[in-house]
Amino acid sequence: MNWSALESLLSGVNKYSTVFGRVWLSMVFVFRVMVFVVAAQRVWGDESKDFVCNTRQPGCTTVCYDSIFPISHIRLWALQLIFVTCPSLMVVAHVKFREQKDSRYTAQHEGHHLYANPGKKRGGLWWTYLLSLIFKAGFDAAFLYILYRIYHGYDMPRLSKCSLEPCPNTVDCFISRPTEKKIFTIFMVVSSAVCVLMCVCEMVYLVGKRVQKALRVRAANERLLFADRHEVTSIAPPRSQYAVEPPALAGSRLSLADKKAMTPSTLSSSTRKQRSASTML
Repeated sequence: MNWSALESLLSGVNKYSTVFGRVWLSMVFVFRVMVFVVAAQRVWGDESKDFVCNTRQPGCTTVCYDSIFPISHIRLWALQLIFVTCPSLMVVAHVKFREQKDSRYTAQHEGHHLYANPGKKRGGLWWTYLLSLIFKAGFDAAFLYILYRIYHGYDMPRLSKCSLEPCPNTVDCFISRPTEKKIFTIFMVVSSAVCVLMCVCEMVYLVGKRVQKALRVRAANERLLFADRHEVTSIAPPRSQYAVEPPALAGSRLSLADKKAMTPSTLSSSTRKQRSASTML
C-alpha cells in the first residue's frame, strides 16, 4: 500500500482545516500510519506462522486460527485508515469544484469573481466540512466497536482453547508474542479514540462559531431596527443659544438699552434739578 501518495493527497486539506483538523491529520499520520507501517506490520508478521496448537490433527490448527483471528488486526487497521481518511477528500473535491466554477464565471463576466476565497468555509462548503467530520468520527467509532466485538475486548490472551472440528478434543492454542501485540492494540485503540475526540471538538468549534456569528448578526439587525423605529430627537437647545458675550459688548448693549428706556419726562426732571442747583449757587 502506497501511504506516501495518500499523505501527499491529504496534505492539501490542511489549507482548509481548522486547528483541530491540523492536529487530527498530524495524529493520523504520525501516531497511526507511521506506527502501522514501521512497527505493527512486523509485529503481526508471524501471526499465522507461529500460531501453535497442542495437536497434530490435520486442519485443526487452521480452523482454530480462523476462529481466534476472524480478521487480521493489520488488515482491519488498514481498512480503518482508508475509510477514515477518505471523507477529507470530500472537502478537497468541493474546493476544486468551486475553483472551476469561479474560473468559468470570471471568464464570462470580465474578471469578476464568484467567490472571494473558494476555500472559505461558507455555505455548502461549511456543510461538506461538517459532514466529513461526522463521517470520520463515525468510521473510527464503528471500527473500534467492530474490533471489540470480534475479539471480545482489546486483550490478547496467552492461551486460547479450541474444540472445533476436526480437532479430536479441546486443544490449547498459543499466540506468539501476545504481550507485544496487546500493547500495539491498545496504542492503536487509544490513538483512534483521541482522533474521535478531536473530530468532536472540531464539530463543536465550527457549530459554536456559526451560532456566535448568527447571534452577532441578529443583534446588529435588532439595533438597526430599533434605530429606525425610534427617531432620536434633541432634548436640549443648541449650544449656540448659550453663547457667552464679552463683558464690554454686554455693557455697551446695557447702556444703549438704558438710554432707550429713558423717557422725555425723566429728561425734563433732570434738567430742572440742574437749573435749580445753579440758581442757588
